[in-house]
Amino acid sequence: MNKLDVKALGLAVGIFWGLYCALLGMVAMLFGCGTGLVELLSGYYVGFKPTLLGSLMGGIWGLVDGFICGGVVAWLYNRLVR
Repeated sequence: MNKLDVKALGLAVGIFWGLYCALLGMVAMLFGCGTGLVELLSGYYVGFKPTLLGSLMGGIWGLVDGFICGGVVAWLYNRLVR
């Protein structure tokens, strides 16, 4: 079995989740859709609000969180594949 690259999967998940969070914040700011989800995530991601700066903060937190979670999933998968 091939192993997963921990850094590559972490970065891929981090980029995806970071962009999702940033876009969610911008859509909430512009159209009011998804404000409940932004409020929910703001309990975990400090500074995440439906504003331009808040969207940037959410994107940064999402990148970091996604990188860590993706890396943990790849690491655990590699351990279990043995």
